[in-house]
Amino acid sequence: MNELTRGQELELSADGVPVTRLRLGIGWDKEATAGAMGTGRPDVDLDASAVQFAGQQLFDLAFYNNLTTRDGSVVHLGDNLTGRGEGDDEVITVDLARVYERVDAIALLVSSYQGHSLEWVNGAYCRISDDADGQDRELGRVTLTEGVPHTGLVLALLVRDGASWRLRAIGEGIDVTVPTESVEALRPFLTGA
Repeated sequence: MNELTRGQELELSADGVPVTRLRLGIGWDKEATAGAMGTGRPDVDLDASAVQFAGQQLFDLAFYNNLTTRDGSVVHLGDNLTGRGEGDDEVITVDLARVYERVDAIALLVSSYQGHSLEWVNGAYCRISDDADGQDRELGRVTLTEGVPHTGLVLALLVRDGASWRLRAIGEGIDVTVPTESVEALRPFLTGA
C-alpha cells in the first residue's frame, strides 16, 4: 500500500496488469466536541462524490442524490450522515473498463451539503483498492490529518493514461456544498490530466 502526499501519482496496476475495478473508500472523523451543545462546533455531514470530465467539460457525476453515472461505470453505495464508526464512511465503486471513452478524468471529493467549514473534520482519507475479485486489496491512500477552512475537499483525481489510469493525490480545499456546483472549482485540478 502506498501513502500518497499532495501531487504524487500512482499507476493503477497490480503486478503490471492495469486495474479495472476500483473501490474508493472515503472516510473522516469529526473533532471530538463537534456537535456537542455549547461548543459552537457543528456536527458535520460530509458527502462523497465522483465527478467525470471530458476535457474541461462536465460529463457526469455520482453522489448521494445521483448514485450511478449514465454509463454505469461509477456507483455511489449510499450516504452516511454522521461519519461515525470504523472504516470507510462512504464508498464509490468505479469500473474503469466501462468509463465512457471521452472521459479522461474523475475527481473525487467530499463536501458539506450544509455549508459547514471542514475545519471540524479530522483524518479525512480516500483509499483506493483493487476490487476485481471482491478482495479489496488496497493500492494507495491519500490521508489528510487536518481540516481545511473550506466547505469541500478535493481528495484525488483519477486520470486516463492511454489504456490505463493513474491516481493523482490532491488534498486541497474548495468552496462547494453540492457536487453539481463544483465544476468551476475542479477545473484548475484538471490541468495536466
